[in-house]
Amino acid sequence: MSDKRPVVVYGVSGYTGRLVCEYLREYNVPFIAAGRDKAKVQAVVDKIPGIETADYEVVEVEHTVAALTELFKGARVVSNMVGPFIKYGPEVVEACLAAGCHYLDTTGEQDWVLKAQSTWGDAFAAKGLLLSPNLAQMYTTGEIAANICLETPGLDTLDILVFWKGLPTYASTQTIFTILKADWYYLEQNKYLPWDVTARADVVVPGQHETAIAVPWGGTAHPVWFKNDPRVANCKVMGGVLARPVMEGVVQTTQMVKEQIKPLPPADQEKALADIAATLQATMPPRENPRINTSIDSVYASGPLGRAHCVIHGNCNYKQTGLLQAYAAYSLLQKAPNRPGFASGCQAFGYRELLGQLRSFGLVMKPQLTVQD
Repeated sequence: MSDKRPVVVYGVSGYTGRLVCEYLREYNVPFIAAGRDKAKVQAVVDKIPGIETADYEVVEVEHTVAALTELFKGARVVSNMVGPFIKYGPEVVEACLAAGCHYLDTTGEQDWVLKAQSTWGDAFAAKGLLLSPNLAQMYTTGEIAANICLETPGLDTLDILVFWKGLPTYASTQTIFTILKADWYYLEQNKYLPWDVTARADVVVPGQHETAIAVPWGGTAHPVWFKNDPRVANCKVMGGVLARPVMEGVVQTTQMVKEQIKPLPPADQEKALADIAATLQATMPPRENPRINTSIDSVYASGPLGRAHCVIHGNCNYKQTGLLQAYAAYSLLQKAPNRPGFASGCQAFGYRELLGQLRSFGLVMKPQLTVQD
């Protein structure tokens, strides 16, 4: 039996990594806070409320498969915060597989979720390990709402809307611009069909009179999670932030990307998008305020003769993410996931269980469900 702390949070120098550590402390789970710069990690950890009561250590590690494998050996769960994941994720997943650890991350990148599934899903399943990218408010909370709708039999189409108020972190901004060079998909009759990168819609947001601008946001992970679900044939997702001027800027940016950046070679695309992202969010945003930073996950589910609508109002989407990651680690230390290998948070832990954790920490309201049949 290893005496190593059982959870490794990799990428703690960022905003979300700090929150994962904060909630691990609340679950009384010992952890290793790791990153490529020990001083930066230590500076972040030192600011975690109540950190003096946590069982943790701070470790510096190189971003290589060998170094990460050595760090992960003896641990059981790795919570990876280092994105963009399509760029930095493979080394972490390979190290988890070599060290025998469950893998969690917070990605919003559909292309990374698809790559994880096709490249490592079977290998993780063979070892009884969980490979769960995209365990985060964006989009686990919406997946919870979708599953609540699907409790009504005969519904096969999901129309999902994800919105929040606030500022993206540095890592989130990098991810947003990384996905602009990828192909995005929605699900139609159980087949992936491509989005136009410039797609947009004016949508009605539950709980307010003002409409908002929504975009496909990289396609999201929902179509992937429901691709092999026999209940679901169609799944489309759109979302964004509630500030309309910000979304107008997003629409302009995607048009510019399509016209000026997409024609460039891949390496030039990556540099151009990274340069734009760096000008938008180069510092850590302020800690979330539940009176300001709210979230809305709305799902319409339909079938030939039925309709259901579920809305989950919440606050502090990054705190929701930190809690979901911490609870997943806490659960995995006590029992095997519901589904080993490639699986969403809802598939691995249960959507009602995740909802219960979010509600117990005051991060979401009771879902509002309307059913017509």
